[in-house]
Amino acid sequence: MMDGTLFLRILTKHREVLVEHVKNTQCVLDNLKSNGFICNEDIEIIQRSATKTDQVRKILELVQSKGEEACAYFIHILHEAYDAYVDLRPWFDTIQYKPAESIKDLPVINTDPISKYSEKLRSELGRDTRFLTSYSQREETLLDELYTDTQMELFNDKGESLGYLESLDDILGEQGVFNQEAETIFITGDAGVGKSILLQKLQNLWSKRELNTRAKFFFKFRCRMFSAFKETDEISVKDLIFKHNCYPDGDPDNEVFRYILRFPETVLFTFDGYDEIQMDFDMDNVPEVVSPEEKTHPLLVLMNLLCGKLLRGSRKVLTARTGTEIQSRVIQKKVVLRGFSPDHLKRYMALHFPKQEHKEVVSVQLDANPHLCGLCSIPLFSWIIFKSFKHLQSMYDNYELPDSCITLTNVFLLLSEVFLGRITKRPGLLKRSTRSTAETFRAGLKTLVAFAKLAILGLEKSNFIYSEEDLTSCGLSEEDLQVGFLRPVSHYDACGGGATFEFLHLTLQAFLTAFSLVLDSDISPNEILKFFAKCEYNKSSRLSCFSCLGRSSCARDTDPFQTNEHFQFTNLFLCGLLSKSNAALLEHLISPLSLKKKHVSLKSYLSTSVKTHLRGLPRYPSTDIKGSKVHVMPNFLWTLRCIFETHSEDVARLTAKGISADYIKLAYCNIYSADCSALNFVLHHHKKSLAVDLDNNNISDYGVKQLVPSFSKMTVVRFCVNQLTDSSIEVLSRELIRHKIVRVLGLYKNHITDVGAKMVAQIIEECPHLMTLKLGSNHITSVGAKFLAQAIQKSKSIFDVGMWGNSIGDEGAEAFAEALKNHPKLTNLSLSANGISSRGGRSLARALKENSSLHIFWLIQNQISDDAASDLGEALRSNSALTHLLLIDNQLTARGAKHLFEGLASNTTIKEIILKGNPVSEEEKKQFESEKRLYFH
Repeated sequence: MMDGTLFLRILTKHREVLVEHVKNTQCVLDNLKSNGFICNEDIEIIQRSATKTDQVRKILELVQSKGEEACAYFIHILHEAYDAYVDLRPWFDTIQYKPAESIKDLPVINTDPISKYSEKLRSELGRDTRFLTSYSQREETLLDELYTDTQMELFNDKGESLGYLESLDDILGEQGVFNQEAETIFITGDAGVGKSILLQKLQNLWSKRELNTRAKFFFKFRCRMFSAFKETDEISVKDLIFKHNCYPDGDPDNEVFRYILRFPETVLFTFDGYDEIQMDFDMDNVPEVVSPEEKTHPLLVLMNLLCGKLLRGSRKVLTARTGTEIQSRVIQKKVVLRGFSPDHLKRYMALHFPKQEHKEVVSVQLDANPHLCGLCSIPLFSWIIFKSFKHLQSMYDNYELPDSCITLTNVFLLLSEVFLGRITKRPGLLKRSTRSTAETFRAGLKTLVAFAKLAILGLEKSNFIYSEEDLTSCGLSEEDLQVGFLRPVSHYDACGGGATFEFLHLTLQAFLTAFSLVLDSDISPNEILKFFAKCEYNKSSRLSCFSCLGRSSCARDTDPFQTNEHFQFTNLFLCGLLSKSNAALLEHLISPLSLKKKHVSLKSYLSTSVKTHLRGLPRYPSTDIKGSKVHVMPNFLWTLRCIFETHSEDVARLTAKGISADYIKLAYCNIYSADCSALNFVLHHHKKSLAVDLDNNNISDYGVKQLVPSFSKMTVVRFCVNQLTDSSIEVLSRELIRHKIVRVLGLYKNHITDVGAKMVAQIIEECPHLMTLKLGSNHITSVGAKFLAQAIQKSKSIFDVGMWGNSIGDEGAEAFAEALKNHPKLTNLSLSANGISSRGGRSLARALKENSSLHIFWLIQNQISDDAASDLGEALRSNSALTHLLLIDNQLTARGAKHLFEGLASNTTIKEIILKGNPVSEEEKKQFESEKRLYFH
C-alpha cells in the first residue's frame, strides 16, 4: 500500500530514472498549470533550459518544492498519459504504483504529440469515411445507414477454405493466420464485390474506437496513387505516411515518427487496389530499402513495407482483384469476398427501401427472378439496380425492375440513363407517364461520347486517373462533372499539381470504353475486337517481378501488377451493346449500317471462340464417367458471359456445338450465381449429355435455379463447396428425378440439413444410374441419415457414398449398417467424423459380415473404442471383399488393436488397416510388427 507522503521521496530516489525517460515536458507542464500547481512564470523559467534533461530536472525541483500533493500529481500525469511516457511502464511496476487519494480524481489531459496525432488521424478518417461514394456529387449517404456485411471466406496457404468470418474484427484477428512471419492480410475478390467499402468500414470503425485493434495510427492509401509518381520521384516512409495522410501538429522534436519507429506494431496500413498499380520502368534487381529515412521511388517504399523490410511489425491490409498473384510468404492470411448471401441481400434491400410498400414490390420482383438476384449478390450491381430503381420510380409512373432477361449491360445502361437524365430532364414536379430511354440517350449523346472517349484513352494505357487537361481534351466541361460518371480524387498528386479524377468504378470505365468502340465511326468492325486479344488464354502464368512478391522473367514492358479484368468487362459490355435487344436504342446514336457491320464481326468471333479455347486445352480420361475430361480456364467463363450478353440464340447454339469434350471441369473458376445464366444459355443447346463439375465456386441457391434447363443434359452434377441450402436440393430433386440421367451427384460442404437429405434420398431411389454421391461436411444428423441409408439400401447402382463430417451419430451408423447388408454394388463408404461411438461401430462391424461388395471403408475421426474391436475382428474373419479399413483418430488401444491383429490372420483380401492417431504406445506397437498390413504411422 502506497502512502501519499512517499511521493516526494520517490521523486528523490528515482530522480535519474525520470530524467532519463521523461522526454515530453509539455504534457507535464500543461497539466500542472491547468490544475493550479504551477503558473506561467514557472513555465517560462523551465523552458529557458537548453536541453530536455535540464527541463526535467527543473520540473522535479519545482514540484518537490510545491509539496507532496504536487509530487503525487506529477507522477499521476506520467502514469495516465500512457503514450507520452511508455518507457516508464516497467518503472511503475517496480514502485507498485497506486494514485494518492488526494489527486486520483484530478483530470489528466494527454497533450503529447503522439496522442494528439492519433486523435487527429481518427478525426480525419472519421470525416473521410462518414459518407459512401455516391453516383451524384450532390447526394450523400451515410456509411452507417447503408453498409451491409458481405460473405468473407477464409483460405489457408494451400487455397483450402477455412469457412467464413463472422465480423470485421475477425479480419485483423488470429483466425486463419498461416504465416506468423508475414504482416500482410490479403483481401481479394471480383470487381464490385465490396473490397473498397469494406476497407472504408474498417477505417470508420477505427476512427470511432469500435475496431478491435491496438493500432494507434491508421494510414490509408489507394494504390492508384503510385501511378501518379514519376520515375524520378523519391520519398521516404515518413514522407509517404505524413504527406499522404496528415502531418502531426506541434511536434518539433519529431516524437510521433520516433514513436512509430519504436513501436511499429501500433501502425495499421490499408492499401486498396494493388492490381491497379501501373509501372513504366524496369524494376528488376531493385535494391531493398530498410532505412525509414532513405528516399527512394514510392513503389519501392510500398514493396518494402509489404515485405516487412520497412516498419517491421506493422499490420497491412491489401486488397486486389481476383487473379492477382502474391506469394504466400508475404501473406499472413487470405480473405476472399463472396458478395451478398440471400440474407445479406434482404438486409441491404431493406436499407434501400425503408417503406414497406416499396420493399414488398422489389422483393416480389427479386423472388420471381433468380438471375436478377444473382446480379444483386454483387454489392456494386445491387447498388446500381436499387438506386436506379428508386430514381426512375420517382420520375415515372409504374416503373418496375427489368424482366428476367436482364444482363449486366442492361444494368449499366440503366445507370447511364439516370446520369444522362440529370442534364436532359425537363422542368416540372409531376411524374411522367412514359419513359423514353432513346430520347434520354439522344439528348445526352455529346456528353456520353466525351466520357466514352476519356474512358477508352485511359483503358488503352491502363490509366485510371485523369487530370483536368485530360478532361478538357475530350471535350468535358465543369458542368459535365456533375453528371456522375467521374468523381474527384484526393491524395494522388504527389507533386502539388491540380485536381485529378477517376471513374466511379472500374466497371463503369469499361462500359464507357465499350460504348466508344461502338459509337466511334473511325473504329472499324475488326478493331472493336482488339481487347479480346489481351484476354486470350496464355499458358505461361505471369507473376509479379518483385522479389518478395514472386519474381518472374517478365518482359520489360510487362506490367506485373495488371490483371486483365478491365479488358474482360469491356468485351462483355461490347457484346451487350451490340446485342439485337439494344439495336433499337443504338440506331438512334449511330448509323444502322455501321452497327450491323460491328455486330457481324463480333458474332463471327464469338461463334468460334469456345471451340478454339477448348481445342487448346489438354484432355485426360474421366474417373466419373467414360469419355474425355477438360479443365477449362477462367477465360472460358468470360466467353460464356459475353455470349449471354449478346442474347443471341444463334451464337449460343454454335458455341454449344463447339463443345466436344464429354466432361467440363469448371471448379475453382470463381463462378457467381449470375454466371449460371450464362452457362445455361449455352449448355441447354448442347445436343449430347454432358458432365459438369462446378465444385468450389460461389453459385448459391440462385445459381442452381438458373441452371434448371441444363439439368436435362447433365450426367455429372457437382456443386461441392457452393453455399447451397435445402432450397437448391428441392430444385435438384425435382429436375434430376424428372430426367433420370444423373450418374454423379457432388454436394460436399454446403448447408444441407435433414430436410435436404430426405430429398437427396428421393434422388437416390428414383435415379437408376446414380453411382456416386458426395454429401460430406453438411448439417445432416441421424434423421437425415436414416432416409439416405434406406434409399441406398434400395439402390442397385450406387457404389460410392461420402458422408464425412456430418453428425449422424450411432443411430445413423446403425441405419447405414442395415444398408450395407447384402448390398450388391456399394464399394466405397465414408462415415468419418460423424460422432460414431462403439455402439455404432459394432453395428457396422456386424453388417460387414453380411457384405460382399464394400472395398474401402472410412471411419476416421470417430469415437470407436475397444468395445467394437472384437466385432471388427470377427468381421475380418468372414469378410472377403474389404481391402482398406481406415480407423485413424479413434479410441482404440493395444487391446483393440490385438482383436484386429487376430482377425487379419484369417483374412487374405484386406491390404491395410490404418490405426494412426489411436492411443497405442510405441512399446505396444512392437507386438504387432509381424503384421505388415496394420499401420500405426
